[in-house]
Parts: sequence; structure tokens; C-alpha cells
Amino acid sequence: MSRSIMVGLDGSSESRAAAEWAAHEAKLRGLSVRLVHVWEPVAEPLAQAPLLGTESLKHWSEQIPRGVAEGLRARHPGVDVAALQLAGVPGDVLVDVARDAELVALGSRGLSGIGGFMLGSVGQSVIARTEVPVVLVRSGERAADEHALDTAGAPSAATRFRPVLLGLDTRSPDDTVVAFAFEEAARRDAALRVLHAWTPPPSHVYGLSDRVSMHDELARANAAELTEALRPWRDKYPAVEVIEASRAGNAADQLVSSSRYASLVVVGRRIRRSRFGVHIGPVAHGVLHHAATPVAVVAHG
Repeated sequence: MSRSIMVGLDGSSESRAAAEWAAHEAKLRGLSVRLVHVWEPVAEPLAQAPLLGTESLKHWSEQIPRGVAEGLRARHPGVDVAALQLAGVPGDVLVDVARDAELVALGSRGLSGIGGFMLGSVGQSVIARTEVPVVLVRSGERAADEHALDTAGAPSAATRFRPVLLGLDTRSPDDTVVAFAFEEAARRDAALRVLHAWTPPPSHVYGLSDRVSMHDELARANAAELTEALRPWRDKYPAVEVIEASRAGNAADQLVSSSRYASLVVVGRRIRRSRFGVHIGPVAHGVLHHAATPVAVVAHG
């Protein structure tokens, strides 16, 4: 089977945006795109009942992956695009098919009035249950949105990519997550902005001068930890410009705020296998719901 990016496709504008994003990413990676549409079986009379004129629900559903694939092939002639329709529960089927992919792209509805995502149950299930990196793409996302503005101040795919943004916990940095972010920055010939958020301890409640002194000391210590954690990665990827940012505050809030200046946000998700289900984690969950740009969730041990 060819190396591919799998796209969960349901015909919505957000899933079509994810397919478009996947085609651009496939060019950068030298991969194919595999569109997967999951048909949830219904009673045959309902499936064959006229939906739009003489077209049945089943027939309309079969056209979704075919039509999107044709559009991608026309706009991205160098990318191999395959379309597949399967029957079953979407979350279960996509998780199963994702095992053969290198990357999964899903759509997520943009929040009205602000840049961001509305993470549906299928997307959350796939993210939480697959160990393949999953990228969430908001409705209306365009290729130009990942690039810096041109000289006229307008979005343009001809300018340089905006930085890739990585959220890093210096206490337990995972190589899989860090490597993914560096590779994405290298493919885009973009800078990598690494954000480490830290929280002052509860004991930080003394007089003003003491608080200022302690805050400065903690800030220097956390900045030094970030620099040290990135040292071997700078050596491994000398061509990638690395911008370090160590800030006090909530990690999800910091990443959401910085996402408007990024082409892609990268966060980690610890793999948890439990009889009580699976979880995305608070930082990834917050970023997925409110980031202003595509978000890659990378599972790690």
C-alpha cells in the first residue's frame, strides 16, 4: 500500500477544507491522498427514497468521495488521489483505516465570530483512539492562510510559510512530538516557534519585591530549561530557525493566542489505554477547540 494521508470525508465544507489541506501537505511529503467516506447503513427503503428529485440518499452519498477526488486531481495534478467508501460507524471505521496512514486530516467547524474549531464526536474519537498524527482543519481554511501577507498586506500562497508553533513541556519533552514539529518546519522552509508555558508555585504570595524577584528567577530558570531541551534538536536541524518563548500562564491559552501567527500548531497527546476510555488531554483539548489555524495532535507514549 502506498504511503498516504488519510482524509475523513463527509461532504461538509470543513471536510473538504481538510482534503484540500491534505493535498498541499501531500506535495510537501511526497505522499498520496486517500479520501475515506463512511456510509452509515440505514434501512434500504430509506436509503433508496428520493432525496433530491430522483437521486436517492445512497446514490448522493456515493458521489461525495468521487466528486472531491476529481476536484483535487484537477487542482493538484502531481498528487495521487484515491477515493474509498466504507460502511459502518464513522469513528470506528476511520480509526481502523488510519492504521495504514502516515497522517490523518479531519475537518472541524469554525466557531462563529472567532477563529477556531468546533470538535465533533467523530473527530474527538479518532484523535483519542489513533496513534497516527491527526490534523484538524477548520472550515474555510485556505492555502494562503498559512503564509505571511504579501507586500500589499493580502494573503498569498507565494510568500513564505508562517512559523510552525510547538507547545513543549520541558519537564517531559517527547521526541516523537518534537521531531514532528521540526520536520514540518523543515518541509515548509519555515521557522519553528517553541512555546513553553509555566505556572508560578502557590507559594508565590509574598510582598511585591519578593514576588518580582521570584518571578524573574523562575522566568530565567524556565527559559534555560527550554534552551537546554532544544539544544540537540538545533544540532540535528541546523537549517531550521528556532524561536524560543517561555512564558508564565496557562499552556492552552498561550498556544491559542499565538496560533493566529502560525501556519500549523503542534501539540502532544499521551497515549492512555484504560478500561474507562481514552482522553485527549486538557492542553490539546483547549487548543483544538479555539486555535486559529490547523492543529496537529501527535500521540506519544
